[in-house]
Amino acid sequence: MHLPVPRGDLSQALNNALLCNPSEEYAAYLATVARDRLAAASDVLDDGDLQLSLFVLYELHYRGFEEADDRWEWDPGLLSLRARIEEAFEQALREAAGPIPSVEPSSAKVAQALFELAADDAGPSVSKFIQRKATASQAREFLILKSIYQLKEADPHTWAIPKLEGRAKAAMVEIQADEYGNGQLPRMHSELFRQTMEGLGLRDDFGAYVDRIPAVTLAAVNMISLFGMHRRLRGAITGHLALYEMTSSIPQAAYARGFRRLGYESPVTDYFDEHVEADAVHEQIAGRDLAGGLAESEPDLVPDILFGAQAAAAVDALAGAKYLDAWEAGRSALHAGAGAVV
Repeated sequence: MHLPVPRGDLSQALNNALLCNPSEEYAAYLATVARDRLAAASDVLDDGDLQLSLFVLYELHYRGFEEADDRWEWDPGLLSLRARIEEAFEQALREAAGPIPSVEPSSAKVAQALFELAADDAGPSVSKFIQRKATASQAREFLILKSIYQLKEADPHTWAIPKLEGRAKAAMVEIQADEYGNGQLPRMHSELFRQTMEGLGLRDDFGAYVDRIPAVTLAAVNMISLFGMHRRLRGAITGHLALYEMTSSIPQAAYARGFRRLGYESPVTDYFDEHVEADAVHEQIAGRDLAGGLAESEPDLVPDILFGAQAAAAVDALAGAKYLDAWEAGRSALHAGAGAVV
């Protein structure tokens, strides 16, 4: 992908650095700009400059950027910058997640706690809106918003595989293998989502719409990279994935019905239909074997497992509320930045 349009002093300074060859001379300046940006930020989760900068820093470890030398990936100055932003980001996520309950470190008890969290549907329901009310334009926006993650599904969670052992590792591999189509390109979930976007006349290359993605949506994606890349947060990434799998099947069915209401069938709806079936199986594996297995092998990680799940629910609720507020008011839910939606 190409470097996104900056949204403030920090993302502008980062872009300027990435357009040059790796050099230590940028480190001090970037650190100063980051310090000032963090000091001025009133809401880290909804700060476009911070979240876009963190997204760019993470993407250096995925597919990179056309304009950026690949050697920037492990540049000490950029790693230091990322750590500075991550510290504030993690604190904001912990505050959003709220108090962590005390749960016995057994597979059954941890799975029960996660299923109870998944069953709490008091938050805004984007899936019900898409199913019942969304216009064709809003359905296109919905796909654009999802594309910043779904077109690389499930790479961020895969970071966790080498950090796990035993039962939890086996469960993670089983889930991720399904996400990647069990080796069949047409069945990869990212490929299915690409077909959905094509069916609505949208671009299907990853990052094509990054300049229209709101800060809180970037935060939701950045959260997975944060959890997946850090070994000390391996509990959080398992809890995050477990909650995603537990809360996916019913909403995916609603999305499928919504797109059919708007006149779309296969292959547009294949992505949603695939998740209805796959995630109904994954939720049990994720709850009892992935999260539950990790809890039994490393009891000290139970609070982090629950933190990851609660943070996922909290950030998704924040994002969903913003989308619905905009759509209900007849406004676009996309970031009002550069780049037309075609």
